Amino acid sequence: MPGPLQGVRVIELAHERCCFLGKLLADAGADVVVVEPPEGAAQRGHEPFLDDQPGLERSLSWWHYNTSKRGVTLDLASEQGIGQLRQLLAGADVFIDGEAPGRLAQLGLDYLSLQPLNPGLLMVSLTPYGQSGPEKERPATDLTLAASGGMLWMNGYDDHSIPPIRGGGNQSFHTGAHYAMMALLAALLYRDEHGAGQFIDVNINACCNVTTESGSYAWLVSGAVVHRQTGRHAAARPTSSSQVRCSDGRYVNTGVPPRTPKEFRSLRDWVLELGLQDEFPELVFLEMAMELEYVDQGKIGVDDAVTAMCAAGRDALVLIASRLPAYDFFRGGQDRGFSVGVIYSPEEVMDDLHFRDRGFPTAVEHPELGASFEYPGVPYRLNGSPCEVSRRAPLLGEHNEEVLGRLDDEGAASGSSPA
Repeated sequence: MPGPLQGVRVIELAHERCCFLGKLLADAGADVVVVEPPEGAAQRGHEPFLDDQPGLERSLSWWHYNTSKRGVTLDLASEQGIGQLRQLLAGADVFIDGEAPGRLAQLGLDYLSLQPLNPGLLMVSLTPYGQSGPEKERPATDLTLAASGGMLWMNGYDDHSIPPIRGGGNQSFHTGAHYAMMALLAALLYRDEHGAGQFIDVNINACCNVTTESGSYAWLVSGAVVHRQTGRHAAARPTSSSQVRCSDGRYVNTGVPPRTPKEFRSLRDWVLELGLQDEFPELVFLEMAMELEYVDQGKIGVDDAVTAMCAAGRDALVLIASRLPAYDFFRGGQDRGFSVGVIYSPEEVMDDLHFRDRGFPTAVEHPELGASFEYPGVPYRLNGSPCEVSRRAPLLGEHNEEVLGRLDDEGAASGSSPA
């Protein structure tokens, strides 16, 4: 069954800033051709490597971010390479890049130069600070963007003598790629209706700032500064701790405590089912809350009764978690409608029964190695047009003949040169 973006043709200039966008498109069925320099993209040198042995075809970073794509090599320092790229773009729907502002204009490959060639082309550029403004040429990495965008301030522990904790996995680049994906899908719909291409200028720093939840808006609206907290949302005022060590020594996050009378009733029943009522004299406050029509969370700290009820809800979850193995608490809480979770390592996530049942771990064949490897799959399921990791990342220049040979044939048939 075809993916939702089948028929969409994408040209991607290989770069760590835009590779995740290309992956999202390719796994959704778009025909993505990633263009590398003849010596290979810089990302091929990013660790970790297969069996800790560096090599052009052994970077697990390259493997992960380039699934489902085809790959070609072009020398953009030559007129022939630029001419071939222009030919590819003449028949493309989307052009994505992560190049520094101004570089593509120097090569005649910016949006204004390409618009006469392909008026319906959608071009997406992901850069640290956008294509214009005083900061556009400021050097940046994924880490510095997380810091300057405000995300880093939000991540860490209650103990603020410990520095902020960087989120792993290129989160700044991922955040920019997700906003780029949303903008691109909207632009594709607009083009289907009006036939016009667009230039989408993605400022990764701004994307990170928008992703600080209430952080930026708390300051803009009230001048309040939010502070990072262990395992829970940053807030201007400290909230109750939510991480608990379970009976098996594992940790869980008890998440959001009960808010509605129905949830208070469910939690009361759970305490009784486990026979913990004698250890929990605050049970009376759960019973008070479940008899109300509405529990006004806005009165916490103002109304003594509401404060006691809500505190009892949190304390009940903490007590139950301390008496159960982590996974039993997770399943029990989820079954009762509470947003709780085991604190997993990445490899443990891949073995979670829920993920396995959904088919998230995906076997990807590597014929060149005579082996198959398990990859993280696509995080969403569309039953009418499924997304999937359709193949491994391309080897260096693997599809040159398939993709560029077609250009040569078309040029010969028309009597024109590639340049």
